[in-house]
Amino acid sequence: MTDKPMKILVINDDGITSPGLWAAVRALRKVGEVFVLAPDRQQSGVGASLTLFAPVRVNPWRLDLEFQSPEPHSPEPQSIQGGFHPVTAYSAEGTPGDCCILALENVVGAVDLVVSGVNSGSNVGWDVMVSGTVGGAVQGYVRGYSTIAISVASVSDPKYDIAESILELLAQRLRENPSTAVFLNVNIPNVALDKVAGIRVTRLGNRSYGESVRQEGGMNEKRYWIARNRPSGEHPDTDTDIWALKNNCVSITPLKIGLGDAERIAEVEGLVGDLPDALLARPD
Repeated sequence: MTDKPMKILVINDDGITSPGLWAAVRALRKVGEVFVLAPDRQQSGVGASLTLFAPVRVNPWRLDLEFQSPEPHSPEPQSIQGGFHPVTAYSAEGTPGDCCILALENVVGAVDLVVSGVNSGSNVGWDVMVSGTVGGAVQGYVRGYSTIAISVASVSDPKYDIAESILELLAQRLRENPSTAVFLNVNIPNVALDKVAGIRVTRLGNRSYGESVRQEGGMNEKRYWIARNRPSGEHPDTDTDIWALKNNCVSITPLKIGLGDAERIAEVEGLVGDLPDALLARPD
């Protein structure tokens, strides 16, 4: 254990004015110095996308001591203490992944912990593939930092009090037990504390929501809205994050990077068959 305060980066995908972001800040400033670098607008559903062919502008933000209503564009980065560890905040024009990279590679530098959230709406099962909350967090983990993506399972009147408590406790545990970097995806039911049935360490479930498409406009000008609002009819296994949320449990899911399916190599070799000979055949 070390007495040195942590240095913590906070990003998100709901944007710099999201109440969930500032809930995370209120919790984490009790544990260490907090740096915020968040998108200047809503970025949900962008996954791990990056801005590679345009510059990304970064602007300092003015803060109040309650971290309820941040104001844009302070002339210089402003650090507020107010009895806890200091907080410094910036917004960026880019994606959550952009924000994490800009912070760790330039604006902030090395940290002890990366936190993405608190997101409004769950990120469970295969949904993590499109989640900006998880996608941004990936950039912290691949750089060797312990990383927490955290979400509350509601987009309508989300309750952040349990998320604040969980974040403070997890950050303290990671501070007291420094080890190889971990990547945790935390999902919290949107209920009062006395309704929480427990905390479960889980695995990713399958698909929790599907997409629907709504069309607008006439024959010559059609527009389409994509929404992730079709609940899956699957019955989740009891060891999954989806089951945990459905049963009012906090879910903590360890994640890793990698989509390879090594178990199917032999099967695919059979599928490929003589394709190499056919592709590389040369006329005499």
